[in-house]
Amino acid sequence: MCGRFALTLPTDAMAQLFDAQAANLLPNLPNYNICPTTAVHAIKSGPLGRQLVSMRWGFLPHWYETETAGPLLINARAETLAEKPAFASACRERRALIPADGFYEWTKAPHGARLPWYLHRRDGAPIAFAAIWQSWQGAGVDMPIETCAIVTTAANQEVGAIHHRMPLVLAPDQWPLWLGEEGHGAATLMQPGPDGLLEVFRVDPEVNSNRASGAQLRDPVEDGAPPRGQLI
Repeated sequence: MCGRFALTLPTDAMAQLFDAQAANLLPNLPNYNICPTTAVHAIKSGPLGRQLVSMRWGFLPHWYETETAGPLLINARAETLAEKPAFASACRERRALIPADGFYEWTKAPHGARLPWYLHRRDGAPIAFAAIWQSWQGAGVDMPIETCAIVTTAANQEVGAIHHRMPLVLAPDQWPLWLGEEGHGAATLMQPGPDGLLEVFRVDPEVNSNRASGAQLRDPVEDGAPPRGQLI
């Protein structure tokens, strides 16, 4: 799964990387602790080309009357994406990319403490998560808002030591197909990332709080031994 991530890439660099036109109102950066229900950067494609926009992280199906009318849908499993009523239409018609520097996962120590880990590309390049999105306007909401969920797959070797799921990470040559710019066939992309793609290390438990902020959240800790402990 993916429940927290970091993004520090400046807007101009992000727009250039994804060949997208940046919207006027985007979330503040850098952000080392991006949490569910907050605004995230997302790239979608349409008649006017790619756009870098803001979306609420937490997919809201059209039948939700309020933001809390049902479960918080921050992730969508690739294996059932096309079958779930909440996601099926978005899977076919509304796919997006969510940029990140890296993401956090947790294990549980024998004494019960939650141990955070940070994962990022070994080559230091930005990550592009596969996502789906939905425009939503519930009761009492003046303007529609765009909401999204990150697509997840079974974990690859690096992530599997920490968690059994991982975000679907797409390479640049896969972006056009996922965004619908190259026709059908996006389902072929929904596979775990290749082994060796990511580096993982322990970080300080400070990041366990969704109110924590700052670059130090993803600094390796001295006891950052290989993953061990109970997966959560």
